[in-house]
Amino acid sequence: MERRSFLSKSAAVVGAAAIGRHASLFDVPELAAAEETKVAAVPITDAERLARIEKARRLMIENGIDAILLEGGTSMFYYTGVRWGNSERTFAVVIPARGELAWVTPGFEEARARELIKFSKDVRVWQEDESPYKVIAGILRDRGVTGKVGIEERLRFFVSDGVRQEMPSLQFVSATPVTAGCRMIKSSAEIALMTRANEITLQAIGATFKSLKDGMTNQQVSESVAATTKTLGGRADGALVIFGKYTAFPHGSVQPQKLREGDVVLIDAGCTVEGYVSDITRTSVFGKPTQRMRDVWDIEQRAQNAAFAAAQVGATCESVDAAARKVITDAGFGPDYKVPGLPHRTGHGIGLDGHEWTNFVRGNTTRLAPGMCFSDEPTIAIYGEFGVRHEDCLHMTEAGPKFFNAQSKSIEQPV
Repeated sequence: MERRSFLSKSAAVVGAAAIGRHASLFDVPELAAAEETKVAAVPITDAERLARIEKARRLMIENGIDAILLEGGTSMFYYTGVRWGNSERTFAVVIPARGELAWVTPGFEEARARELIKFSKDVRVWQEDESPYKVIAGILRDRGVTGKVGIEERLRFFVSDGVRQEMPSLQFVSATPVTAGCRMIKSSAEIALMTRANEITLQAIGATFKSLKDGMTNQQVSESVAATTKTLGGRADGALVIFGKYTAFPHGSVQPQKLREGDVVLIDAGCTVEGYVSDITRTSVFGKPTQRMRDVWDIEQRAQNAAFAAAQVGATCESVDAAARKVITDAGFGPDYKVPGLPHRTGHGIGLDGHEWTNFVRGNTTRLAPGMCFSDEPTIAIYGEFGVRHEDCLHMTEAGPKFFNAQSKSIEQPV
């Protein structure tokens, strides 16, 4: 689930202070042991990235696309290993169906760009009083591009429009058949990195639940998750922490919250390891749960299990959503997206982005294949009372779905 981050630039420092005021996370034996046995993640190799580029070229040819254009972001990183923040100054790469990759960089950034670029010597610069779009157009002409140019879905309009004005005879189309066609299917190396990210997140959530104290704010709990995540080797991307009746809001509430006995507690957290993302939600109660809380918690877990069971190779994405939604509807909630009930899709794709192709949602007839990765996170939202969400990520194998980590055991044992 998408999270709204509570974290400042000094989150780890603040989080450590918050932990110290309430409890030491390193009094938790499991966390201390995990810290002692922390294993370094293995980055994606250059050979794998080159294989990705070759697959992209095959998909371009199949889809009649002559080249794709990427700016800084996860797709650029996926193919080339280059990380670059976007600004008003265009930095981009052209991956042609045939021929060498070519890069476009502001002139004053050339030295830094050349430090990062591995798979091409064709690096073209533009000065502050020149047009980067003319440079990109020159690359396309040099690569013999006369038909379709694929535009990555997150490439900004002013860049694509600038190139379009330079080469109005070209047809500009979506690059998604290429980018999603590659990125939806994860390799064993990607699965290993996502497994490590999920392990870290689950440990951080578990340790944080054990450190909860009366009067803590949701921001303090969020900071504790972040600090623990960093200690375990992950890069925290923000933890959504919600208490009491506000747990019915899937993305939380703007209202300030302090933990009180009997509150439902929802922690939705993730981290990145070598760029790859985790996403886990756990719901428990601070104190003794009511029977109503237990009943809803159990229904939610049955819904998550139903989605998992439906996620078989060859099944449609919408059938997974339908399986989870049926459990919730049969229990008297809903129907459809109505609340009390499940107001959102059952899951989203995940990889280098927390949300990427494709989704467990009605109307999505994409068929599941080995290597695809998803969250499995039906929610039961009951406004005015509480909400429950179990979220674990899975990856598809030849034999069917496999969770990256263990599910919740009970409302008292969320981890």
